[in-house]
Amino acid sequence: VYFDNVGGDISDTVISQMNQSSHIILCGQISQYNKDVPYPPPLPPAVEAIRKERNITRERFLVLNYKDKFESGILQLSQWFKEGKLKIKETMINGLENMGAAFQSMMTGGNTGKQIVCISEETSL
Repeated sequence: VYFDNVGGDISDTVISQMNQSSHIILCGQISQYNKDVPYPPPLPPAVEAIRKERNITRERFLVLNYKDKFESGILQLSQWFKEGKLKIKETMINGLENMGAAFQSMMTGGNTGKQIVCISEETSL
């Protein structure tokens, strides 16, 4: 199974290496976001030929297809969080003046989990 969030050349390369009867789950195509192409964008002919020859399925994942399960999902995730079964990974940097460094770190793999820039101390209302 290939969970594709990227698309473009990277996905084309991955697909060309996939096994018979593999599956591609489309959950974004970040490499295509600023291009005027349909979603999902068509595969190049050579890659599409590989996909068909190897019987590789390619299916969109839309979170709204599961909206009837949102409430139960939130309840289950909340319970797991309370039980310590979910671990949140984040990298925090303090100060708006460090925004550039935080962004650069995020784009080069320097962060773990969510990159957060704290711009002020927490206050309660």
